[in-house]
Amino acid sequence: MSTEHVDPGHGHSPAAWTAVTIMLIAIVIGTVAFFLDVPWLVWASAGLLVLGLIVGWVLARAGYGVGGSKVAEKAH
Repeated sequence: MSTEHVDPGHGHSPAAWTAVTIMLIAIVIGTVAFFLDVPWLVWASAGLLVLGLIVGWVLARAGYGVGGSKVAEKAH
């Protein structure tokens, strides 16, 4: 049995950081818009949330995800 610990990465990649940043901005906008009763902006922020997910997926497929070809791994 191997006792070697393999770090799964936990999303430390440009793709993950970009996706999470976009989605956090969408949630903040959506929350404020909901509070101010601006339904179109709530739905627009929901669209931005989905866009963040798509951007993260595209960047990961382009090699910017964990273990991607365009990401320099850092030692912790």
